[in-house]
Amino acid sequence: MGSLKELVEFIAKSIVDDPSQVHVSEIEGESSVILELRVGPEDMGRVIGKGGRTANAMRTLVRVLAAKQGKRVTLEIV
Repeated sequence: MGSLKELVEFIAKSIVDDPSQVHVSEIEGESSVILELRVGPEDMGRVIGKGGRTANAMRTLVRVLAAKQGKRVTLEIV
């Protein structure tokens, strides 16, 4: 499997109308990694989902996969 960054990018591009606007940045901290997901303004609703369900599902998936690798990862949608 590729990196968590690539996974988030793949999922986001599958959801949005304009995949060219999807950008994922990786910020390494001392004890954790922050993934920042940026999408076009018109696609923000798609990525967040009803009541934040889509965003929370993506965060849970990333958190579980990171824990299996012994890492702490946070996904922020900017």
